[in-house]
Amino acid sequence: MILKRLILFIGIFFTVIACNNLKGPEKPKNLISKDKMVDILIDAKLITSANSKNKITMRDSSLNINTYVYEKHKIDSLQFALSNNYYAFHVEDYEDIYTRLTDSLERLKAKLKEKEAIEWKAQTKREEDSLEQVSKEKERLKSLTNKDSLGTLIKRDSVQIEDVLIEQSLEEMENLIEPIFDSDNNSQ
Repeated sequence: MILKRLILFIGIFFTVIACNNLKGPEKPKNLISKDKMVDILIDAKLITSANSKNKITMRDSSLNINTYVYEKHKIDSLQFALSNNYYAFHVEDYEDIYTRLTDSLERLKAKLKEKEAIEWKAQTKREEDSLEQVSKEKERLKSLTNKDSLGTLIKRDSVQIEDVLIEQSLEEMENLIEPIFDSDNNSQ
């Protein structure tokens, strides 16, 4: 019975001592501001979510993925760890940081989708223009067939079509470039 009371007393004693340490971690001397913490976490999230192709590109450009964020924001891993630990203990501050982080990532995602939509429209327009050109060329080639007086189609063979195409090309070139005459040739 005495042994049970002693164990209970020691257990309560250690619980009280442990609860006194719930003040949380001390505020680091070089605590990272909330704004900078949001920027750091955005960069860290973007790097970790990069696909393998982008990671290979970063590695090929001699970018160290593990230290890039620290170098960019001029911090070290200890400073980040202490600041992160401090903010994690102070839940309200951490929630504020993560709310701002989520909002920023959503805005980036919306901008990316907008940019992709613009690129898709441009690509679609180029494809439509190409199809229109092909269609016009088909119509032009169809016009190379003639009808006789009875309305029967007279098809030309490939040599005749090539001759007509060459004639059309020459006519187009003549319309673009005026011939230059040598004055000596005209006087003779």
